[in-house]
Amino acid sequence: MTTLPELDAAASAHAARVANAVRAAIDLAGGALPFDDYMELALYAPGLGYYAAGARKFGASGDFVTAPELTPLFGRALAHHLAPTFHATPGPERVLLELGPGSGALACDLLREFETLGALPDRYLLLEPSPELRERQRVRIAQLPLALAQRVHWLDALPAAPIAGAILANEVLDALPCERLAIRSSAVHELAVVCAGDAFSLVERPAPPALERAVRALEAARGAPFAEGYVHELRSRLPPFVATLARLLAPPSGPPYGGGQLLFIDYGLDRRALYSSERRTGTFRAFHRHRALDDALFRPGLCDLTAWVDFTAVAEAATAAGLELEGYTTQAQFLLGCGIAELAAASGPDVLALARASSAVLRLTLPAEMGESFKAIGFSRGAGVMLPGFALRDLAHLL
Repeated sequence: MTTLPELDAAASAHAARVANAVRAAIDLAGGALPFDDYMELALYAPGLGYYAAGARKFGASGDFVTAPELTPLFGRALAHHLAPTFHATPGPERVLLELGPGSGALACDLLREFETLGALPDRYLLLEPSPELRERQRVRIAQLPLALAQRVHWLDALPAAPIAGAILANEVLDALPCERLAIRSSAVHELAVVCAGDAFSLVERPAPPALERAVRALEAARGAPFAEGYVHELRSRLPPFVATLARLLAPPSGPPYGGGQLLFIDYGLDRRALYSSERRTGTFRAFHRHRALDDALFRPGLCDLTAWVDFTAVAEAATAAGLELEGYTTQAQFLLGCGIAELAAASGPDVLALARASSAVLRLTLPAEMGESFKAIGFSRGAGVMLPGFALRDLAHLL
């Protein structure tokens, strides 16, 4: 049995506040809260949700480690993929918008490498709703040279006007709230959260019409119904979210001005593989202190909640919004195409630094680590440039 550390007084008090908010939401929903609404509250409720409160999330003392936290080579390689867009986009309003910038490590690594490549965006926008994370980002950004730091600006919401440049989302889609479904006697059920004494539990109830239609469409796409007892996830919020980002790359009325690219990196699969019979228990997980948990209701507000991404849905939404699919590939092939191996080899004569760089590259690219489970998918509108991340191997035919 996995043992988890006890909560200190502050964390216990915070957990109690989140639990009270969940109970209130359950009451407001009539006694059962749809799972996607629970996930939204547990992750994003102002001052309460996992991403909106003060618990440490990244690194050894947090709950998980992202690629930018492992090594600056991730951001440096990514800069080589984004740089052609900034070279081709006329100034003075070349913009990079990063969603969910985490600790700010990726922004710092990108800016330093952009400067080396002569491809600095005029503005680097960070969309960060969490005051706690924003403050950590400010501290990190302030360590950059002034010429780089002054390009960074924080947003509370997506820009109102279209941008010319690039939009980047690393490990963002997996945290979008998702519905959870179950097949019982050939009928579609949804999972909902109810009160169970002082705790919470999941119940199954007949799915609302929209969820049932979406599940039946998945069955039609795979050419077979889901088996009895099949449990999985579906993100009805993903297509409108992707479409909104796609529209940000549309030039305003009048002559077009540069366009740009939209890039997602996350763990997931194409639709056929994601909803295969082998994944009959779904992909949803909670993460707490570097442990993956099946219990979605464990310590609400103190756990990261995630599920794998349906990249076919991402492609459908972006292309329906007028973007062109540039490529879809594994993180390993993407980073190797961006030259991460060469960047690691040039880490310098220091043997220890070279060993650390090589170890980080292996973790980012090996199939048993992050290399195969993470994917990159990119789109463009009017960019007209070669993007190196998709040059080695393109798996778009799987979508």
